[in-house]
Amino acid sequence: MGGLFMANFKSRIWELDALRGVCILCVIVVHFLFDLSFFGGLDLTLPAWYVFLQEYGGAIFVVLSGVCVTLGSKSVRRGLIVFSCGMLITAVTYGMYRLGMSGADVVVNFYEILGTIAHGLTGRKVPMVCIGHQFLFLHKDMHIPEFGYEGHIALNLFSRAIATGAEKVLALSFRQMPHDGKIRVVPPLLRPEVLAYRNSPDFKDGDYILGYMLNAGFAEEVNSWHEAHPSVPLRFFWDNAAEAPVKVVDDTLSFYYLDDKEFLRQMAGCRAYASTAGFESICEAMYLGKPLMMVPSHIEQKCNAYDATRESAAIESDKFDLSVLLDFAEKGHFHRDEKFPDWALSAAEVIVNELETLA
Repeated sequence: MGGLFMANFKSRIWELDALRGVCILCVIVVHFLFDLSFFGGLDLTLPAWYVFLQEYGGAIFVVLSGVCVTLGSKSVRRGLIVFSCGMLITAVTYGMYRLGMSGADVVVNFYEILGTIAHGLTGRKVPMVCIGHQFLFLHKDMHIPEFGYEGHIALNLFSRAIATGAEKVLALSFRQMPHDGKIRVVPPLLRPEVLAYRNSPDFKDGDYILGYMLNAGFAEEVNSWHEAHPSVPLRFFWDNAAEAPVKVVDDTLSFYYLDDKEFLRQMAGCRAYASTAGFESICEAMYLGKPLMMVPSHIEQKCNAYDATRESAAIESDKFDLSVLLDFAEKGHFHRDEKFPDWALSAAEVIVNELETLA
């Protein structure tokens, strides 16, 4: 009997158990470091492995769990137990809001559709304020052109869905604009370390062009331009984890793996800046008074580029042709927005004042 029992017994695969344990430890470490940075205010230089785990750790764990389900027994029953535990926590949270036990005076929704759904399910007893730069495209004075911007209709529909039930909608903007119904135009939210750089010795007009591209595929365009203009120093940040933290192509071209602290230091001292038109990096460049070229890769970035170019503080291009940026910066087309730094510095006061009217 003993031999028959051992023959039918499913032994565990320790490698899978060990890998799942490592994944759980990684979750703890990632959240711990995030909490130290976000809540503790510590200035941490996070290594490349942290960024990789933050971006892909969840997907790895899900795939690993799927593999284990096919090898285990009573998977449905165990799955239902885990699901029920999750729903129990959700029910308790829901009940707290229904009974007014959350303690919140205002719900602040940072452009998150799930937040809007949760707010609706709790009966909207607490006023909600939505914050995001995407809401600016709903403003009556934002006349987005029809040609070439077809996707902005779907973007606006999604923004309206998020704003459902909101008492106020705070639209982050490059400039002051009048109120439009529930929409209040407010300054962008820049990190304290960005705001401090105007008083730093690193804040100067250097000789190099700085670039930022999430899509490493743009590197081909940068390399091609560099081959034709080898004397112009270029420093580009990208998300290519397969390369070294700093890939030195030659004396005037280097690629850096994404590092917020180093990126801001180099932006403060660059000659001009090229980017894929993400809202935050545009604001950082404008705050530091840098000539800016944007190469948008989707509709939201294209709308950002349209808005930024209206004040001659930036120029748009369909590729990383840095000659366009140099012409813009050096032939009198660029006009530094002298009002933007004060506008950005007023963000905390303006936004808090808007929230306090509902508290």
